[in-house]
Amino acid sequence: MKIAILSDIHGNLPAFQAAIDHVQQQQVDLTVIAGDIVIGAPDSLACWRLARTLTPFVLRGNHERYLFDYGTPNALPLWDTAQFSPLHWTVKQFSDETREMLRALPPVIRIPELPDVVFCHASTRKDNDSVFVHTPDSQIQNMFANASERWIIRAHNHIGQDRVWGNRFIITCGSAGLPLDGHPTAQYLLMEQNRKGWHLRHQSVPYDVAAALRRFSETGYLEEAGPMARLFQREIATASFHVISFLRAYQHWSASGPVSLADAVDRFLTE
Repeated sequence: MKIAILSDIHGNLPAFQAAIDHVQQQQVDLTVIAGDIVIGAPDSLACWRLARTLTPFVLRGNHERYLFDYGTPNALPLWDTAQFSPLHWTVKQFSDETREMLRALPPVIRIPELPDVVFCHASTRKDNDSVFVHTPDSQIQNMFANASERWIIRAHNHIGQDRVWGNRFIITCGSAGLPLDGHPTAQYLLMEQNRKGWHLRHQSVPYDVAAALRRFSETGYLEEAGPMARLFQREIATASFHVISFLRAYQHWSASGPVSLADAVDRFLTE
């Protein structure tokens, strides 16, 4: 059995296509998409359509939730601010029917033929838990209290990682569309089962980064989605953290007095 797991595509169509092309050369038995297909780069709808043709095993991530919950009572007030302009732009690309298709995606996938494996976006508890090398076991226990499988395959943190947890393994996929480990490649995970168990290989596929960056201007996204779109574009160019780092800096600067989002992004990108 050989499985490809792709995640955190975030609307980056050139990267997603490169990863798929590479997967198709590996003769896999099945493919799983572990969430966050949408929001980040401009081509969320195209990535969603492509994902649907690739596999029936598609999870929803926290960004799918932002998309299908926006404009409903489940939405957070913060989502109406300029910080979420990329979300607003993406919502316009999706019909109500398609957003409901995203809502129907499962948060966790278990496949009967793989009784020792569970797939989730962040954890089996919720869609935005983070697992790092030094995350205490006590926190991990709470995240996966309802999972008994030996192999937990997850996404969300955009950096490939293998974490031993007792006699179990928590494997974080690299991001196909928005890696944050300093390597601007399309990253995904291959799992292959043999007589000795599972063998894992993190894949790093070169793709046309320049084409992905051009999409920000070609689609009108860079202009319409506002300053936050510039940060996503920089993340794709550098494969490094910008959005989260900026939001922390913006909160700190705002505590000293009013500062516009555009001015704050200018300051962040030039300092």
